[in-house]
Amino acid sequence: MKSWGIYIAIAFGVYLFSNSYQADRDGSGAIVSEGEINAFNIRVGDCFNDAANTGGDEYELSGVAGVPCAQPHDNEVYAVFDVGETTFPGDQMSELAFDHCLKRFEQFVGRDYQSSSLDIMTLYPTSSSWERQNDREVICAAYDMNLAKLEGSVGGSAL
Repeated sequence: MKSWGIYIAIAFGVYLFSNSYQADRDGSGAIVSEGEINAFNIRVGDCFNDAANTGGDEYELSGVAGVPCAQPHDNEVYAVFDVGETTFPGDQMSELAFDHCLKRFEQFVGRDYQSSSLDIMTLYPTSSSWERQNDREVICAAYDMNLAKLEGSVGGSAL
């Protein structure tokens, strides 16, 4: 009987630990306290900081370090959409994602990409996530091309 209590305590501790590092959102969906955002829960308007790339050119991202946009941050999501391809585009996935993100850039930022001080980051399915998780989602984020921290939303900023 004593061992069940230990297992329950450990399970509860794991639950509290994992939830304590999740980003909190307000009623409108805006991030109000920093924490992890699952890759499948990223939304337009989410701000997040970079993480170390540990997997080479193509690696699977399970989440990002979300922060309120009022705090200094590296990136802001400006579009989220599913690609319409029926089969994984292979080496063209990166180009496909960038092209679709480029088309959505000016509408969000308020300035065309060529004259903007912002650049585009794309997060897109890997061949593995495409097959295993039916992942079709592309996430477009803007960041300062000089790698300076952003403050506030870039939406409508004309940066």
